[in-house]
Amino acid sequence: MDLTSEPVKRLLSKYKFRDSAIEELQKVHRIHPDMQINVGSFTSADRLQKDLLKVIGNVPVKYQGKTYNLPILMWLLESFPFTPPVCLLRPTANMVVREGKHVDARGRIHLPSLHSWDHPKTSVNGLLAEMIAKFEEEPPLSTKPSGEAEDPNDLLAFVSKLKMHEAVGSRFDTLNKVTVVGSGDLGMATVMSILAKGGVDKLVLIDIPGCSTKSGTMDLEIFSLPKVEVSKDLSASAGSRVVVMTATAWSNEQSYVGVVQTNVDMYRGIIPGLARFSPNAVLLIASQPVDVMTHVAWRQSGLPPTHVIGCGCNLESERLAHILNISLVANSTGKKPWVIGEMSDNKVAVWSSVSPGIATHPELSAVSNSTRPLIDRGFELLKGKGQRSWSVALSIADITHSIITDQRKTHSVTTLAQGWGGISSSVFLSLPCVLGALGSTRLAGISLVQEDDAKLKDSVSSQDTLMAQLRL
Repeated sequence: MDLTSEPVKRLLSKYKFRDSAIEELQKVHRIHPDMQINVGSFTSADRLQKDLLKVIGNVPVKYQGKTYNLPILMWLLESFPFTPPVCLLRPTANMVVREGKHVDARGRIHLPSLHSWDHPKTSVNGLLAEMIAKFEEEPPLSTKPSGEAEDPNDLLAFVSKLKMHEAVGSRFDTLNKVTVVGSGDLGMATVMSILAKGGVDKLVLIDIPGCSTKSGTMDLEIFSLPKVEVSKDLSASAGSRVVVMTATAWSNEQSYVGVVQTNVDMYRGIIPGLARFSPNAVLLIASQPVDVMTHVAWRQSGLPPTHVIGCGCNLESERLAHILNISLVANSTGKKPWVIGEMSDNKVAVWSSVSPGIATHPELSAVSNSTRPLIDRGFELLKGKGQRSWSVALSIADITHSIITDQRKTHSVTTLAQGWGGISSSVFLSLPCVLGALGSTRLAGISLVQEDDAKLKDSVSSQDTLMAQLRL
């Protein structure tokens, strides 16, 4: 891996953490000496281009007693190694991508360590080791069948001789289709909010019988809104870019665990089908309790954690930022506040830098003693605001719009929190994530002050306890 070539040196000088990036690449070279580094033009989903470093090479994968070299490409964003690389398969014309849990139809690689990236705890060498292990369980490439006798799931022996092509790009479905599941007050408000926000070509409302005492589907059908289709069949959601789950089952259970279990049972009959009909969609959960139900949806869907999020604390984050900047007129920090944690009294706040440009993620920092009074005053003003259907729906529409238009805007959404700030459990909490057409990218974890860290740990413990009591 030649880091001394003039184009590489020139571009490396523009990287925010140049010395750390060089150190990380040197470690990769020691373990994978055949990996090459070069300069290329990275094309985003909205067709913007930017010069970035790219690492090209093969990963050795054992399958059915043979070793194959699978060609991969890793784009290094400007804040590498503190943000994860964008990883892609590079199949030849004779190969096709096998879409699965860790690879989407476009060849984008999704792995747990990419979602929970926390350098230096996570590294490129660790990522490559995980990649090899996952690909040995589920090979991501197959041959194009040329006859009925061939099995498209078998890897060809000539994969070991694959040549790497320079062309790389992102292809997205041309239709911005969104599905909303559940026709109660929240579902109806979500439909209207998404339409008002714009950017959607087709919106499907799935009416789930027994999930609400009130339904507005008849009125939607009567007045025939443009772009809106009403259906009771999950197959109508096929090909969606975003699927919003607002349905909540009604239960006569008296215990909290019993009520949640009713929702879990309802999800079991819906979520796998939604994932099957739209395997590349981002699943956005708004059912309550959102932290637990997002975790349940992830487990039941089989989708990567980057594609299963909850609306979480997005509304509270936007309200807090508005209060600090407008109502208090006192936020002289030049930073934006984010509400993180679970949807309870245990939620806390962190700060982030100014909104980023392309390929740059904001940096988080803990609330200090000097800014604590400002945050506490903001939280005090948040009390009593409540969450009405239309206010939550506006938040959902904002999240959806960021995904379908690939804005790569930061939102505080419910996501897999494992690995963030020392969290070891596979719990789901609200954390700042960059959202775009390829799902969510969680911002790097930070160390919180003792008071806030205790609240987060309490949330982790309570969610672990509840999940252990549920039948998934």
